[in-house]
Amino acid sequence: MPAHRVAASVEPADLSSYQQAARLMLLHSVVTETYPRTKALASVLQWADELTKDFRDLFGYTLSTSARHARLLRRLDAFDESQAFLTVKSKKPFDRRRLAYLCLVLACLNRSRIEITLADLVKFLAPYANAIEHLGFDATAAGHKDAVVDVMDWLVDRGALRISDGSTEDWARDHDRGDALFDIDHDACAALFKPNRPLQHLTSAAGLLDTPTAGTGRDPRRRWAAQRARRMLIEHPVVYFAGIDPETAIALRQPTLAEDIARLTGLPVERRAEGIMLVDTTGRFTDKRFPGRGGAVNRTAGLILAKIADLQEDPDRAGSLQRLLPPDPREEHADLLSRIDMALPEAGTLEALAYDPQTDNGQGTHGPGAEADAAEQRAGLPFVEQGVLEQMITELYEEFGPSSFTNKWQGDPGGLLAEALSLLADLRLVHLVPGGILVCPAAARYRNITAVLPRPAYEGQFALDFPLEDTSR
Repeated sequence: MPAHRVAASVEPADLSSYQQAARLMLLHSVVTETYPRTKALASVLQWADELTKDFRDLFGYTLSTSARHARLLRRLDAFDESQAFLTVKSKKPFDRRRLAYLCLVLACLNRSRIEITLADLVKFLAPYANAIEHLGFDATAAGHKDAVVDVMDWLVDRGALRISDGSTEDWARDHDRGDALFDIDHDACAALFKPNRPLQHLTSAAGLLDTPTAGTGRDPRRRWAAQRARRMLIEHPVVYFAGIDPETAIALRQPTLAEDIARLTGLPVERRAEGIMLVDTTGRFTDKRFPGRGGAVNRTAGLILAKIADLQEDPDRAGSLQRLLPPDPREEHADLLSRIDMALPEAGTLEALAYDPQTDNGQGTHGPGAEADAAEQRAGLPFVEQGVLEQMITELYEEFGPSSFTNKWQGDPGGLLAEALSLLADLRLVHLVPGGILVCPAAARYRNITAVLPRPAYEGQFALDFPLEDTSR
């Protein structure tokens, strides 16, 4: 029997422990003595050597460890609008102000000793924030203070700071009288911010994305495509063959890819005619559980999918559904990249060291195979108009009553619909387009969801259930 390429030195009896450590690092990227929970760091450090090798060989990722933290440095192939930092208490995505404050606070902490008060930190923060146009900091502005509190809570949650006296709430209520004293873990702070390249060397955010290694011929391109394929499978809820370049699609279809990822994570890989996904049978290897109990947005998203399935299966109505080509993912990514680059400062780039991704190996930001005509690979998807979706949410409110959707949403069906569709888009079950949504193939696996939203046999996602023939066998 040939030796395993992944976890090669791990004994069968220890494989489950190794896989749990791998899932911890892939899910959280940073693990400290307290984050995401106590004893998590010990389980990762136990397998540090094996994980370092496997992450490098499979994904091109770098795992750095110390006695007090572990940090997984990823290599990105594309930016994703679903990527976000979440506040600790409300679980809302960081906005631009919070992201900017987080960077400035980390810079201030880097210049501090082993402890600092929140009042002193704000004194350091304010002039830097006020020097940035449209940012600023005003202690009398509730929105500014709330943003600082969210940033400090986020750092405390990850073990970069520890409150030894006072509280951020006291400071937020009265910044003249209230205060908080923090112990600083400089090791953890340094681990939280590690860009792949110095930001002062970038002329575009595309410089943070991975590009093929230097070399010509098919072998380097194949190796890069295989690595990119593994990263897509591990990072995204589902990968559709029609939305990626041909070489990466070929790599995703290789049986060794599924074997390697399954052995690393302990999770099954499902492949269907339209795509491939890693199924979370643990219920803990995801930042967005679906379907799940509780939560008006999660529940509504499931009910909307059920109504869409009814619409598609109704012979009197299904014929009226248009089928439209989804937008070219290359064009969507180029648009997202241009919007990110709009925020780049005009000053500060070190021209002598500037990195231009467009000239690196002549590959641009899309990688090998991107020159293929993606439109020829994509099939039309069912289009559900916004008016039909609004009718669906109205019917749900009439059927269950507004109070069933919690106090926050009982008077705002439109807002709840928008949040539910955003969740489904993040899960790649629908694609948001002007005037409505395109229904992606993996949405069919939820066609039997009922109002009760029953828990699956295991704590995680349902199995893939694409309607078309399975060609993986």
